[in-house]
Amino acid sequence: MKIDISGNRIIIAGNIKSIVDFQNIKKEIDIIVTSSQSVTIEIVDSLSIISSVIGYLNKLVLKDGIDISIKAGSQQLIELLDDLDLTTTLKATRIWS
Repeated sequence: MKIDISGNRIIIAGNIKSIVDFQNIKKEIDIIVTSSQSVTIEIVDSLSIISSVIGYLNKLVLKDGIDISIKAGSQQLIELLDDLDLTTTLKATRIWS
């Protein structure tokens, strides 16, 4: 997994599959939310995300009031978030066809 940061936007390439991936994502988001109340996360090609990331993002939105938007390259990831009833909470949309 590779993470690039541009302002309050995080671009993640590769699969999000390990606790180390979660820790890296959390670290970058934590830095952004010290100066911004919104974060856009572009998940370029991962088909899923681990539960730690889902739980953390949910906490940011529901408890901390952070505006999270997920832009996913994979329809499978959008369907996963929809199955978990998180598309509205995480403002998840599909990009790249």
